[in-house]
Amino acid sequence: MKELLLAHLPVLPVLLPLFTAALLLAIGDGAGTHGSRALYRARIVSMVSALFGLLLAAALVLQAHGGEWSVYRMGDWPAPFGIVLVVDRLSALMVLLTQLLAAPVILYASGGWDSHGRHFHALLQFQLMGLNGAFVTGDLFNLFVFFEVLLIASYVLLVHGQGRERFRFGVPYVVLNLVASSLFLVGVALIYAVTGTLNLADLALRVAQVRGTEAGLLQAGGMLLLVVFGFKAALLPLHLWLPHTYAAASAPVAALFALMTKVGVYAILRVHGVVFGAQAGESALLAEPWLLPLALASSVVAVLGAIAANTMPRLVAWLTIASVGTILAAVGLFTTAAWSAAMFYLANSTLVIAALFLLSELVGAQRGEVGERLEPAGPVAQPDLLGTMLLLLAASVIGLPPLPGFLGKLMILQAADGAAAPWLWTVVLLVGFLSLLGLARAGSVLFWAVEPGRGGGASGASPRLLAATLWLVGAMLVMSAAASPLQRYTDAAARQLADVTGAARAVLGPQLGEGAVRRYRPEDALQKEGARR
Repeated sequence: MKELLLAHLPVLPVLLPLFTAALLLAIGDGAGTHGSRALYRARIVSMVSALFGLLLAAALVLQAHGGEWSVYRMGDWPAPFGIVLVVDRLSALMVLLTQLLAAPVILYASGGWDSHGRHFHALLQFQLMGLNGAFVTGDLFNLFVFFEVLLIASYVLLVHGQGRERFRFGVPYVVLNLVASSLFLVGVALIYAVTGTLNLADLALRVAQVRGTEAGLLQAGGMLLLVVFGFKAALLPLHLWLPHTYAAASAPVAALFALMTKVGVYAILRVHGVVFGAQAGESALLAEPWLLPLALASSVVAVLGAIAANTMPRLVAWLTIASVGTILAAVGLFTTAAWSAAMFYLANSTLVIAALFLLSELVGAQRGEVGERLEPAGPVAQPDLLGTMLLLLAASVIGLPPLPGFLGKLMILQAADGAAAPWLWTVVLLVGFLSLLGLARAGSVLFWAVEPGRGGGASGASPRLLAATLWLVGAMLVMSAAASPLQRYTDAAARQLADVTGAARAVLGPQLGEGAVRRYRPEDALQKEGARR
């Protein structure tokens, strides 16, 4: 049984939420009726699946930690002709981050949000399937497919529970994503027309051989994909959809959406960092002139938006864009040291932003009719606990030691060199300072600008809601305690990501093992070379 599980481990993070969603649709959820037995069963099934998925993700990380690529051939068709799932250190880390976020989101939603409409947990499982699939897929077309799976689920989750604001911003969100999906297909078609393949490992080899007029078509396809991925990541000037959309979503949905922008970052890293990387011949570093300036501008514009925000969710939504800008600035340096820093900061910022979305609603629920608006209100029921959580999360956003936000930003600054270094240092430090002003303003209004005559409430003091938020805060603190091994992991992940030859041997080379999963390690190649001699 153990051998069978390990043999199919790369595909399980996709199949588990798929089968869970099908089961949830089959058993029903009581048509969104709060307190029904069917809804209780749906919550149990969804949470058990998320926890089991967390165990699978941890197993993937342990397997990838040895430096090997796990390649799962669907239908046992060889790449690049068949569909392959490829797990390396980066994809394993992203799957683990997805599952770390899924469990507290489900726990929080089970406090009542899932009863505001039908099939919340089934939709959430479909989105987890799309997220995990995007992180483990080994080809561009299936990246598009998994993008569509997670986006379709996100369309319904965004308007789940209905409401005028959600429909108002949900319709543009759907329309813009449909346009982006069309551009995605056009970009994929151009790349396939020139190279004859969509397998990422194969593309990384073939792109370098494309020259002349065909290189122009290839670059056009690559730039279209940069636009699409930049839209998904909310990169300037494609960011305006995000603040209103995320602020309108329910708290658990917005927390899960904190990971969706990182799918865009992940795709940029895979496609423009590796396929169109330094080894890509005439198309080398295609995104380099654009990525770093736009990322730095995104951070500055976003932090100004955070300062001007009039509600806590909108402030957090702007901070989401600022964090993406910081991550993409590191990606835009195109060095393994900077990529390692980007991975470290990505993990931290996802947990922090998700926790801030949940905390925003907790505080708003205890402030009475004022809610999440940044204006004076009655005292909250749990000022010490909620204030401490906000302080820790804000300190990580700003970049204060010893929290992981500080460590991630320090790694990014240390990786900067050349002409880009002064710009990067200036923007990162400026954004940190302006984030301090915005979060200090919000904290003082929420906890100090108290009007005793205005009644608050304790509806946000549910142990279930608090436990979900504390889960994410605790995960951030664990990152601080485990910073050194995590940094070693991201360093190794960045080096592995840049190893185009190793990935090609794993995905395209001769079979190095039995079964559906083939693993390649650099040591294997060395041993085979020694045997030949």
